[in-house]
Order: sequence, then structure tokens, then C-alpha cells
Amino acid sequence: MFLDRRRFLTDSATALGAIALSSLLQNDQLLAGGPVIDPARPFAARGGHFPARAKNVIVIFCAGAVSQLETWDYKPELIKRDGQPLKGGPAVTFQGPAGNLARPQYEFRQRGQTGKWVSDMIPHLAELTDEMAFVHSLTSKSNTHGPAENFLSTGTPLDGFPSLGSWVTYALGSESANLPAYVAIPDPRGVPQNGSNNWGPGFLPAAFQGTPLSAKEPIRHLTAAGIGPTEDAAARQLLQRMNQRHLELHPGDGKLAARIASYELAARMQLSVPEISDLNTEPAHVLQSYGADDSSNPTKAAFARNCILARRMIERGVRFVQLFNGAYASGGELNWDGHSKLKEQYDKHAAILDQPAAALIRDLKTRGLLDETLVVWCTEFGRMPFFQKGAQGRDHNPDGFTCWMTGAGVKPGVSHGVTDEIGQKAIQDVHPLYDFNATILHLLGLDHERLTFEHNGIQRRLTNVEGHIIREVLA
Repeated sequence: MFLDRRRFLTDSATALGAIALSSLLQNDQLLAGGPVIDPARPFAARGGHFPARAKNVIVIFCAGAVSQLETWDYKPELIKRDGQPLKGGPAVTFQGPAGNLARPQYEFRQRGQTGKWVSDMIPHLAELTDEMAFVHSLTSKSNTHGPAENFLSTGTPLDGFPSLGSWVTYALGSESANLPAYVAIPDPRGVPQNGSNNWGPGFLPAAFQGTPLSAKEPIRHLTAAGIGPTEDAAARQLLQRMNQRHLELHPGDGKLAARIASYELAARMQLSVPEISDLNTEPAHVLQSYGADDSSNPTKAAFARNCILARRMIERGVRFVQLFNGAYASGGELNWDGHSKLKEQYDKHAAILDQPAAALIRDLKTRGLLDETLVVWCTEFGRMPFFQKGAQGRDHNPDGFTCWMTGAGVKPGVSHGVTDEIGQKAIQDVHPLYDFNATILHLLGLDHERLTFEHNGIQRRLTNVEGHIIREVLA
């Protein structure tokens, strides 16, 4: 069908106006929030969409789904109804038939100035509740560990999407010239259920993936076996000259520039990582405060050393540190997946988590780092208020659970959101994990709706097409 002249001129004018508007919006970064990145300096520090409250982040990720009912979400009604069947409740849950309601396996008591009810399972962290902002009404899209870890870490239950830390370092770069912008510290007992998906770059440039290392296991392949420092330095210098010559011949080759930057960072890490990983320089009283000298509990001591390493990373300008507590599926022996003997297993896991994590927060505060560091405690979903039939543990529950924040930009002593009277389902101020991640980005000066990356013709973002900031937890 042919257009007449009037229709052609009208459509042309509209199209030109749209192009001009698009250009103006793009210049003002109002269409998409992708940062402008110099391929030769992909980790250079960059500004956000607005002034940030937090400069960097430590995420303490408790893998295996910690029970909210044994930790942070006090339910007197559940204590009253201990041993009773749940009328109208599900006959079968994720792993089988449901049993009777079961009271918390630890006593709760009021803490601090706020009088917050917190479990005796975590006495060290309980002392810090006046400084924390709790969200008791989070929900997940999955009740399976792998997809739920994905949803918490990447904003989708599917594989292949960028992790929160990758989004942050893609947007903001790093303050450190000699260390990775994003570090993932696995638990001493192993990696979480979904492994590197939790710190992977997905479809973002590979430079923004997390670098896994721990106090126990430094970065692999940092040095070449059988090659001395003199030969190694000479080889790097030769490679640098060859790369530079090739770059001069192909000045528009962004991939080559990025590869050169990656090699140069690796060379600097050869000098900086061994120094930062050597905790022998820490004073004895610091090691003791974290429990890093606890010879009676080697796993706790190893996790404590990981916590110290996290603090040292933040001190040296690392933007995002992901600190894991708990490993892969193991019947609850190596993580918080308490299906059959919850109390027995949680006694062990709490002893590993509690003192080191609390000491990390106190240490950051003492050094003045908590004013610019956001500390996040999270887990992939919660637990049911009843035991599984024939067992002494709780099944998976994605319909209501607790995470918290403290530090930069966080309103202290807040408890936001409510689950029902037995702690099974979020009923007030319900927040999918999209909201939790949107709030983290906001504290870092990032608008979750504008931080995007085009993938397969779609402007993707961490929060998909959802997410609202939980303003009640903001200072």
C-alpha cells in the first residue's frame, strides 16, 4: 500500500522527532543505565545514577536455607501449638508428608534497646540487633536450592544470568587497582549448591565475574609452576610489548584492550593477593575476637579467617565481597538444609557462623568502615513451621522468610514485614527477593530500573520487570 505525500511527511516528522528524543534521553542516561566502559580500564571506578549511601558491600550468604523460626522470626503461637497438627495445612510438602507443628528448637529472648526477640542459637549476632534492619516478609520463586540460590544471586531461577556482584562491578568498577573488583569466598566445607552461578557474569562481559578465593585456598594459577620471578617478569614484559604493538595497529579493538587489562590486573594480583591472604600479620586479639584461633573447631576457625579476609578486601577497595557460610546439599551436614535432625545440625552450623560474623561487623565498625560498607545477611528461602513426618527437621518454605542488612545507609533497629502467626507465610508488606536486590542497588547509588544490559535484543536487568525499594529499612 502506497502512502500519499501528506502521510509520508507526517510520519517522517514524527520519526525524526522520536530519533531526536531518543538521542537526548540516551545522552542523559534515561533510556538505559549501562555505564560507559573503557575497554583498557574495565575496572576503573565509575559513578552511579545518584549519590550512593554505601561504597562497597559484604554479602553473608548462608547456603541451605536457614530456618527463620530458629533465628529471627519469633512466633509465640507456634510455641503454644507445639505438637498439634496444622488444620487445613498441606498434607505433603517438598520432601514428603507433613508432620505436626514444632516449636522453635532454641529459646528466644529480647535483645538491646529495641527489645527484639532473637534466638539463643546465635548469641553474638543477637547482641547486634539494634544495628540491623530485618525484612521478615521475603518470598522466593523456587523451593529448590539450586534455582532458589540463582533467584537470590541473579534475580532469576534460571542459569546463565549475571550475579548481583557482577551487576554492581559492571556499573561501578572498583576502587582497587591491584585486586579484583568482585571476590567470592566459598565456605571452608565447599562451594554452595549452584556453585559459580552465584558469582558468575552471565551475559555481562566476563571481566565482571567474581574471583573465588579464600584464606584457605588462594587464587589458583596465580603463579606458573617451575618459573622463577625473574623469568615470569621478563615474559610479562615481552607479552606487554607485543600486545601494545598489536593494539597500536588495531586501535579500535576493544576485546584486545580488555584482554590486556585482564593480564595486567593478573600481574598486579601476583604481588597483592599473597600479601592480603597472609593473615599472620593480624594481631592476636583480632584473631581471637573472630574465633580464628579456635583449635577445638577447625571449620569455625577457617570461616573466621574468611571473615577477616573479607574485611581486608574491603579495606583495600574491593567493591563487592560475597562470603558463603554453608556448602552443597549434604543432608544438612555441610549447610543449613535441616530436614531430618535440625537441632543437632544447627548446633554445629551456628557455632561456625555466629562469632566470626558478629566479629566482622564489630571490626568494620571499629575501623570506621561500616559507615561506607553495606553488610547483608541472606539465605535462599525459609523453613516450614511443622516438622516433616517421622523426622526432626523442617521442609523448604519460599513463602515467608527473613534476611537483614546493617551498615551504610541502613536504618538501625527496624523490623519490617510480617509472617502469619506460625511463621509460614508472609502476610504484610510482602517482598519478593526482587525488592531486596533493588534496595541493595539503591544504597549503592544505582537505579535498578536503569541498570540494564542488552542481551538477545532485550534490555535485561537484575530485577527483571519487577522490584521496589524497601524504603522502610533506609536511614
